[in-house]
Amino acid sequence: MKQHDYLPGGDKDFLTWLINFLKYLFTSLTRFNFPENVYQELTVLRDHFAQKLELAEEPATRTKLTVQAKNSARTTLEKKLRQVVKEFLSFNHAVTDEDREGLGLPVYKTTRTPSPIAEKSPDLDVDTSVPGRITIHFFDKDSGHKKGKPAGQHGSEVAWLISDTSPSRWDELLHSSIDTKSPFTLQFENDQRGKTLYFALRWENTRGEKGPWTVIQTAIIP
Repeated sequence: MKQHDYLPGGDKDFLTWLINFLKYLFTSLTRFNFPENVYQELTVLRDHFAQKLELAEEPATRTKLTVQAKNSARTTLEKKLRQVVKEFLSFNHAVTDEDREGLGLPVYKTTRTPSPIAEKSPDLDVDTSVPGRITIHFFDKDSGHKKGKPAGQHGSEVAWLISDTSPSRWDELLHSSIDTKSPFTLQFENDQRGKTLYFALRWENTRGEKGPWTVIQTAIIP
């Protein structure tokens, strides 16, 4: 466990933390706009880890293999948890300091320097050189390099849709994700190759406030 990490080091303490985290999260899924399928995925991983932990701690079933299986289950669960917290909770403006305490997450110190709302949309380059993959590099030209972000922006929201007809509004792009570090990569199935991807980007600051969208872009899935 890293110093000042919010995840407890001991397995039993970690499981207790996770049970409380999921219990609090369940009561706030709608308010946080948290995907139910992601919540269900976490519960499956929790149950799997709990089962492996029980086998690894019971003297009759504790072996080198059951301990390894428990450690592997925890590693997978921790990785998913950190990804979920970063993507859906850490910079979610609907999550209050009280919520963070209830979830067992760090409460951020307030800062005197406000994070500005971006005044322009991201610059971008699109790479379709790999079959079945589209990579979107987003950046701010004014920063002087192709990984720079405007001041106060923690990442870019990327919204996309595969469609036979061109969407006319950004809210028609049904899928979206926040990426804090360029590039953003989408991987597609074989039966999606040759179809048209429509997408747009906008900056999001550290308070979850959004800047303007880019125009809706298109790319053929290679």
